[in-house]
Amino acid sequence: AFGKSQLAAGATIPQSGSVFLSVKPTDQQSAIGIARYFSKRGFKIVATRGTAESLTGAGIGVRPVNKVGEGRPHVVDMIKNHEIDIIVNTTAGKQSIKDSYTIRRAALHNKVTYFTTLSAARAACEAHSAGDEITVNQLQTLHQDLREVSAS
Repeated sequence: AFGKSQLAAGATIPQSGSVFLSVKPTDQQSAIGIARYFSKRGFKIVATRGTAESLTGAGIGVRPVNKVGEGRPHVVDMIKNHEIDIIVNTTAGKQSIKDSYTIRRAALHNKVTYFTTLSAARAACEAHSAGDEITVNQLQTLHQDLREVSAS
């Protein structure tokens, strides 16, 4: 259902590429399963240092990247350079919320799939595993088809 809702909204869950994870400390253990899922399917994993340490400790290969406030190159640079295809970002605290705004804005401008909760990221994993089995009809397309039928 989540995959269908994403497709209907015009958002896609990429089939390959790089996944960036930056999650608050209380989410780091839960994020391991998400990183493991994408890693096993050939995605490259990129993470901020704290998240990267948790993932490395779980045996997942990860490329650490700077947070926005840690200097360049940082994750927003990677988004702008089209090096990131999926983002999983949860926040806690003023600075991470401020950084997440910059990340979300870059993701929006560069059409990068973005999840702000682990439950949405897990649902994305399930939708991703369904692959091309998902089909949807966008309401806009159905309305257009109805207008064309009415006009003829």
